[in-house]
Amino acid sequence: MIHMRDLLLIGCGKMGGAMLSGWRRAAVADRYLVVEPNTDVPRLSGVYPVTDFDALPPDTRPGVVVLAVKPQVMDEVIFPYRSFAKSSTVFLSIAAGKPVEYFLDRLGAGARVVRAMPNTPAAIAKGVSVLFAGPGVTPEQKALCSGLLSAVGAVEWLEDEALIDVVTAVSGGGPAYVFLLIEALAKAGEAAGLPADIAMRLARGTVIGAGALAEQASGEPASVLRENVTSPGGTTAAALAELMEGDALVQLLTRAVAAAAARSRELAG
Repeated sequence: MIHMRDLLLIGCGKMGGAMLSGWRRAAVADRYLVVEPNTDVPRLSGVYPVTDFDALPPDTRPGVVVLAVKPQVMDEVIFPYRSFAKSSTVFLSIAAGKPVEYFLDRLGAGARVVRAMPNTPAAIAKGVSVLFAGPGVTPEQKALCSGLLSAVGAVEWLEDEALIDVVTAVSGGGPAYVFLLIEALAKAGEAAGLPADIAMRLARGTVIGAGALAEQASGEPASVLRENVTSPGGTTAAALAELMEGDALVQLLTRAVAAAAARSRELAG
């Protein structure tokens, strides 16, 4: 179990707020110092919100500085935090498209930087995060970052930073794709005659149940789980014939992931 005195969170939007909820639940720090000018941060036990760097307590000594602002505005906020770029502090960035080199240019070549791509289920400790460590990051600092993100879900490490863009497209944005599936399934049920509210409850409950079953049967390939639901010549087989014709769904998701990965690379510029 990890623990530090100060955890400094820069940006507390949806993703930053999701992670903060998980960290408070896991009690990973004594103080959660949150810099967020645009949102009312809840004044919860141990959470100290401020509007900018200059308002931080003078005794701030973060073990980790989490950079959770949008990549488009990172240049506007990052430079003052150069003062924390010491070997004892690691910067953990969740900004899509911003490579380690970007942060070293702005924080100094000696900064210890880890890139991460979490997703919003972190708010209920069901997230999945993928990390990449920049130069100089110690095993202890890697363990610290692993511990932070393990507190809100599963963790994977990459050796190739370029793959972070693909991770962003698959698991980073993945919850939105699943929510779209719920919307689409509910609309299809409504079009077939179900009342809208019942169609939505059925669609939502089905995705929740299928996800829980996939988690419980984690040793089984998804293809086997699909086949277990599909009787030859039955109703599910008829539906899957439409969804799988010409690999249409696979091709659609392949294009979607490619588009998201390309956008992530654009943000690096």
